[in-house]
Amino acid sequence: MTKQHESDVLIIGAGAAGLSLALRLAPRLRIAILAKATLLESNTRYAQGGVSVVMDENDSIASHVADTLEAGAGLCDEETVHFVVSHGPECIRDLIQQGVDFTRDKDSDGESRYHLTREGGHSHRRVIHAADATGLEIQSSLLAQVKAHANITLHESHLMLDLIHNKDQGCLGAYVFERTKKEVICFRARTTVLATGGAGKVYLYTSNPDVATGDGIAMAWRAGCRVANMEFIQFHPTCLYSPGADSFLITEAVRGEGGRLLLPNGERFMERFDPRGELAPRDIVARAMDHEMKRLGAECIYLDLSHKPAEFIRAHFPTVYARCQKLGIDMCMEPVPVVPAAHYTCGGVMTDHNGCTDLPGLYAIGEVAFTGLHGANRMASNSLLECLVLARSAAAHIAGNIANRPLPPALPDWDESRVTDSDEEVVVSHNWDELRRFMWDYVGIVRTTKRLQRAKRRVDLLLYEIREYYTHFRVSNDLIELRNLAMVADLIIRSALSRHESRGLHYTLDYPKVDETHPPVNTILKP
Repeated sequence: MTKQHESDVLIIGAGAAGLSLALRLAPRLRIAILAKATLLESNTRYAQGGVSVVMDENDSIASHVADTLEAGAGLCDEETVHFVVSHGPECIRDLIQQGVDFTRDKDSDGESRYHLTREGGHSHRRVIHAADATGLEIQSSLLAQVKAHANITLHESHLMLDLIHNKDQGCLGAYVFERTKKEVICFRARTTVLATGGAGKVYLYTSNPDVATGDGIAMAWRAGCRVANMEFIQFHPTCLYSPGADSFLITEAVRGEGGRLLLPNGERFMERFDPRGELAPRDIVARAMDHEMKRLGAECIYLDLSHKPAEFIRAHFPTVYARCQKLGIDMCMEPVPVVPAAHYTCGGVMTDHNGCTDLPGLYAIGEVAFTGLHGANRMASNSLLECLVLARSAAAHIAGNIANRPLPPALPDWDESRVTDSDEEVVVSHNWDELRRFMWDYVGIVRTTKRLQRAKRRVDLLLYEIREYYTHFRVSNDLIELRNLAMVADLIIRSALSRHESRGLHYTLDYPKVDETHPPVNTILKP
C-alpha cells in the first residue's frame, strides 16, 4: 500500500516562489513543501545579482516597464509587465520586514540607503541586492521562518513523479519518489502548486544546479496543461570557464559596475555589436561572445574588472572573488575567463496573474510558469521579482478559493505489480549524456533548421526508448529526471521549429531577421 500524506496546499519546490507563498498561506492553511534535494538547493540559492525594483526617486514604474518590454522583443504581455513591476516595491518591503539583509551604502549626505546596482537592459540603477549572494540571503531568511511555522511541514529529497488528476475534480495531488528510501509515496491536497524552477540541465553547459530538470513543466504537460514560448532559453553570457570545476555564474552586476568583455588579445568587442556595449541585453551579449569564440577558435572570453579598486571588488563581489581565488584567479589583478551557458527558461506552463493553470486546483509560479512577463528575453533580475509578486497574488487567490475544493479521499496506490528492477542502468546514463550534448550542439545559442530537425529525430527516439524502459522497470531518480528532460527538450525543439524568424533568445541562421510581415505571437503548444 502506498503511504499517503495530506495537506491543504502542496507546494512543490523550496525556492523563493514556494517559500514566500507558504509563509503567506500558513496562518490559515496546512502546507506541505517538497524539496527535491536539500532545502537550500534551488535556482534561487545561486541567484547572485538581485531583484529589479523601482526604489530610486529618479527611477519610475513606467521606465522599468519600458525596459522590460524592450528586452522582451515584442512578446511581453504589457498588462503582466505592469502588474509585476508595480507590485515589486511592496514585495521588497515585505522581505525587509522578514529580515532579508540587503546591502546598504551612504548617499552624498552620509545617510544610509540601500545600494542599487545596474544590469544589462536597465536604464537605471534598480537592482537591490545582498552583495553578490542575493538568492542565498533571501532563501535562507525565508527558510528560517518556514522552519519555525507550525502549519508548514518540510520534506527533503522528494522528487515529483506525476500529478494525480481527473476530469471532474482537477488536480488532487501527486505521486512522489522518496529519494533516500527509493519508494513512491502519495501527497494529496486541496490545491497543488508547482514552484519547481526551470530546465537548464537539458543542456550540457548550464549555470543551473542539478535539480533544474524541468520536472514541473513536464508534469503539467502530461496532465494536459498548455506551455508557451519554450524556444526562448536564455544563455547567461558570463559563466566562469574552468574545465573540470563545477559551473559557477559570474553575476551580471560585474558588468553593471564597469566590467569589460575582452578577446584573448585584450581587445574590447561589444560595441561592434550594440551601442550599449557590455550592458546590452543578455541575448545580444551571449550571441556576440559565441560569434567571437567561433571566429577565433577561442575557448573563452575574458571579463575584466581589474581597473576598479581592489577593496571595491572584494566588498561588492565577495562570492565571485572567493571562487576565483580558489581557482588561482585574482580578479583584482587579472581578467576572469568566461563562457555563455544555459541559464533561464523564459517559457513554461501557461498561467494567469494568479498562477492558475489550465488544470483546476493546479497553480504554477516562478520559472516553471509562463506569465508573459519575459517575452522573448528575460531582463536581468526580473526573475526573483516575478517569484515574489506571483507568490503574493497566488496566495490571495488560493486563500479566497480553497473553500470550494474539499480534501480528496484516499488516492489510488502506485502500481508496481508489472515491473522489475532494472539491470540496464547504463542505458539511462548514456541517454542522459546524449540528450544534453545534442541539445547543446543543435538547439543552442545559434540554430538552423537542419540542426533542429536532427535534434527532433534524436529526441523522438529517446522518448520511445524512455517509454519502453519506464513501462518495464521500477522508477529511479535518474530515470524520472531523464523522462522529464526529454519531454522538455521535445517542447523546446518543436517550439523552435515553428518560429520562422529570429527574435530575442531564438536566433536561427535560416531566418536571421524578425518577421515584420505578421504581428509577433507567442508559441503555444497544446497536449
